[in-house]
Amino acid sequence: MRTRVDRAGLDSHVRDLARQMFFSNAAIDAFLEGASASDARAVEALLSEELESRARNKRKRLLNRARFPKIKSFGGYDFSQVSFPEGYGPEDLKSLRLLDSAEGFVFYGKTGRGKTHLATAIGVKAVSGGRSVRFHSTADLVMRLERAQGEGSLDRALRDATSADLVILDEFGYVPIDVAGARILFQVVSDCYERRSLIVTTNIEFSKWGTVLGDDKLAAAMIDRIVHHSRLIEFLGSSHRMDTALLFGEEGSQECDGVKGGDAEGTEGK
Repeated sequence: MRTRVDRAGLDSHVRDLARQMFFSNAAIDAFLEGASASDARAVEALLSEELESRARNKRKRLLNRARFPKIKSFGGYDFSQVSFPEGYGPEDLKSLRLLDSAEGFVFYGKTGRGKTHLATAIGVKAVSGGRSVRFHSTADLVMRLERAQGEGSLDRALRDATSADLVILDEFGYVPIDVAGARILFQVVSDCYERRSLIVTTNIEFSKWGTVLGDDKLAAAMIDRIVHHSRLIEFLGSSHRMDTALLFGEEGSQECDGVKGGDAEGTEGK
């Protein structure tokens, strides 16, 4: 009895694996009718390894296409200085439910508060789950798209920039964008709107986006699309980079508070 039960479970597993590889039922039936238990186990191992290999290769391809500047994770991330909207918290963010509802986020705060780290950690986890991600430095993206426009390949470049479950626009506002570039960036946001999740990291409050883009009306239209399905998350506290800077050291950190504060403010917009 045990042997028959084990064989039935083995056959069922082989069938499940084969279906995932698009084998026909006729081919599966023909094999299992004449296969011994050892034959079925060997094929089970083969198909399992093939599927695991495909999953690994897919994650590798997704990671390469995401173009993260560095790989980051949630491990050890300090959420104590991150302000979430009411009814939403870190575990909601880590769950990645945002990807299934084309939900977005604006990560707002001064330089060095962990915005890029958290956005990257979300993206890396999404890739680990087999989801596609595009990570862009906003200024670099605009330059690439303007170059593509000049070469007559803007449509293709836009598809590449936004064809993902999650699009991350990092460091918006750190470098001013000319009006032509702002219009292209608006196309990126419009392509993402209600189709895919979008995370924007910025140190610029909404009221000043018109200054960055050089067009108040365009900024208003962009903000309207971003905030419709997005949550605002604020990053408070001091700069993580300044807190751990070798220049100051632990002993001198107290004496250099004034210098650190000045430097932290001075890095905004960079």
